[in-house]
Amino acid sequence: MATPTIASGQCLCGKVSVEIGVPARWAWHDHSPASRRAHGAAYATYVGSWRSRFRIAKGARVIARFKDEAGDVRAFCSGCGTPISYERKRSPQMVNVPRALFDGGTGREPLYHIALEDSPEWAYRGERLKPLKGYPGVLWTGPRRRRRSGLEALFER
Repeated sequence: MATPTIASGQCLCGKVSVEIGVPARWAWHDHSPASRRAHGAAYATYVGSWRSRFRIAKGARVIARFKDEAGDVRAFCSGCGTPISYERKRSPQMVNVPRALFDGGTGREPLYHIALEDSPEWAYRGERLKPLKGYPGVLWTGPRRRRRSGLEALFER
């Protein structure tokens, strides 16, 4: 079986499709506030592609763009709001694409974490999870136990 040379991805509504050459240049988890807000999630996972190996296969006309103060450009599907790409001004030869757009492999797995110190306190940090009774497929950390001070124990009697 031949190894794929192109990875294809799409937005939620399917109006935008992208392709990158495989393998991607690199992949990482971005915990920065800008990526967190752009994705509406604790962090965003990207694959980086050389610009010459990236293309919009479908839907270029429905892509909206936002340019921030630093000159970085984020592209979104105007139909469903899915993030499509993130282009940094200081790296004009690269296009960063959300890993979640691709169902299949991209030739790189995310091994790096960027701006981990900016990760919010509510983000998952690898705590042990267990099934939530009565909710198949839902896992949770369990109840948070409040420590009682010695004074509270005296007044409970």
